[in-house]
Amino acid sequence: MKLIKAMRGTRDIYDVESLKFNFIEDAAKELLENYGYGRIITPTFESTDLFKRGIGEGTDIVDKEMYTFSDRGDRSITLRPEGTAPVVRSYLENKTYAKEDLTKYYYINNMFRYERPQAGRYREFYQIGVEILGNGSPMADAEVISMGYRLMEKLGIEDLKVNINSVGGNETRAKYRELLVNYLTPKKDGLCTDCQNRYETNPLRVLDCKNKGCQELTVDAPMLPDNLNAKEKNHYETVKKYLDMFGVEYVENPRLVRGLDYYSSTVFEVTTEKLGSQGTVLGGGRYDNLIKQIGDKEVSAVGFGSGVDRLMMLLAEDKVSNTPDVYVSWLGEENIDYAFLVANTLRDNGVKVYIEYAPKSANAHRKKAFKLGAKREILIDSKSKANKTLGLKELSSRDVEVVNFDELLGKIK
Repeated sequence: MKLIKAMRGTRDIYDVESLKFNFIEDAAKELLENYGYGRIITPTFESTDLFKRGIGEGTDIVDKEMYTFSDRGDRSITLRPEGTAPVVRSYLENKTYAKEDLTKYYYINNMFRYERPQAGRYREFYQIGVEILGNGSPMADAEVISMGYRLMEKLGIEDLKVNINSVGGNETRAKYRELLVNYLTPKKDGLCTDCQNRYETNPLRVLDCKNKGCQELTVDAPMLPDNLNAKEKNHYETVKKYLDMFGVEYVENPRLVRGLDYYSSTVFEVTTEKLGSQGTVLGGGRYDNLIKQIGDKEVSAVGFGSGVDRLMMLLAEDKVSNTPDVYVSWLGEENIDYAFLVANTLRDNGVKVYIEYAPKSANAHRKKAFKLGAKREILIDSKSKANKTLGLKELSSRDVEVVNFDELLGKIK
């Protein structure tokens, strides 16, 4: 019978990788909740119209990458390719805007995009995201950037670089788009295939292309920050002021536009040299247009997303561990009940315990304890059960201390 394997672009997360996943999730939950964010869990699939309206038709995500299908009711369903549009849908559907003037959510969810699998990039992937809804303050932009940077620091990720830019409002971008198209038109044939397509649908993305030829052709292109109006410039300057106050070093990158059409004003990315050309570990920005696109409400918002799969590649293995505090060695099947009584008593008091279900020799137990990296070994035999005692030894020592069952917890802790 042919072995059934995981689908291309998906993977099983287990052993050390699952420890890394848990470590990242726990670190994110702790930090984000310290900032006053509450968790939101949205459905894995949504109406396709949500993403067409939110992300925008003509984008690679909508046109090429979404997992879209018809359900049994002949409704067009899409597995979520990103996290922001579902959060906005929930915010509008549940009328959260009428209950509170400021909403702060975070999520840790799986997403789906049909794209070429590569290192750190899967068709099913996991993302940490945050969204502030209901506030247009530049302080919120700066706090979100700072919070994302602190998360990367908390995870021990090195060689971090924060890139920021402002892409202005709708009117500014429309005027700038015309300037950019005029500049690119005589150079269009020299652009890469992707940028020739972007030239028609989203010319700002040409500036963000990683192709060296495109970068050379656009080296003298007009830059968006030079075309901001007074209000937009003030917002951007205030963001920088607060980043300085929060102690976040940053680089102004006038080519940074981000990939989604709904961004406005502040955009940012956090990158690392540790992943080569795929070095972006976190990105986001302000998206004051999106809520109006989805639900015709004028609500300001800002947020970020960070790919968990890439973070797992960067996380050092010495940061994660599931080694037991104690390994329980028992000899003779008549002693298994006493051994499990000991193990469960310790577990009930917060001690990590490993115990085997089948009999082993003393030597086999010791080898397993060393393999698991246990700190201590508890030795149980027939004398232990009769006297309500047990042997306690450090794995690094040959000495065995005989202790009473009632004294055990104090000795372990």
